[in-house]
Amino acid sequence: MSPTLQLLLPPLLLLLLLTFLASTALSHLPSSSVTTTTSLSIYDWQSARATYYAASDPRDAVGGACGYGDLVKAGYGMATVGLSEPLFERGQICGACFVLRCVDDMRWCIPGTSIIVTATNFCAPNYGFTADGGGHCNPPNKHLVLPIEAFEKIAIWKAGNMPVQYRRIKCRKEGGIRFTIDGSNIFISVLITNVAGVGDIVSVKIKGSRTGWLPMGRNWGQNWHVSADLKNQPLSFEVTSSDGLTVTSYNVAPKAWNFGQTFEGKQFP
Repeated sequence: MSPTLQLLLPPLLLLLLLTFLASTALSHLPSSSVTTTTSLSIYDWQSARATYYAASDPRDAVGGACGYGDLVKAGYGMATVGLSEPLFERGQICGACFVLRCVDDMRWCIPGTSIIVTATNFCAPNYGFTADGGGHCNPPNKHLVLPIEAFEKIAIWKAGNMPVQYRRIKCRKEGGIRFTIDGSNIFISVLITNVAGVGDIVSVKIKGSRTGWLPMGRNWGQNWHVSADLKNQPLSFEVTSSDGLTVTSYNVAPKAWNFGQTFEGKQFP
């Protein structure tokens, strides 16, 4: 636009004309100059392989890398899964829920079946074998290990190492998030269980009646810890899940709480 024309036009009209010219220029840009990308959602079906273990001792249902302890008492039962390193995410994935289905090998798959499981354990790599020669849980393999009770819901046990598909789903839980307090003196350890929604936790804060909000560190799995003197104070918790939602439960534990006790707070939608 020439300087003479700029002087002749009123300021408002000049602004409207410049806006029109700019929008016209953008509309004539080649389509390749504007790109969109789509990433794989965690809720899409993905491929993996699955094996099973048979619990020869009742104590095999206790423990696990997520720290849940007795899986039956914790409410998870035998509908659980151990994940290989590429899926385990150093324990953050603990508590997430998956639906699994058997695919490809129709000799062993039970048609039309699927099972919902919760991540409660880690399948450690075995570097005595190659990833494709017996090291089922070696990187980069996406591998899931199920109790035989769960495996037999989707495939015949003779199948062994089966191709499967899995995807994340929202967890459904009865009641609120549970906080089991352990530790000693000023070391506070809190196990977080029964988490609905996406199921996995990325950050936790704790608050006494005489403190502000204190960030807790992940000790292992879903065990979180802080060093603070919180005795003789009611305790509140702020829990954030991997989808960014936060639930705050005020005064969950009463002033007279003790180590070893479990308290129930609010729940994710």
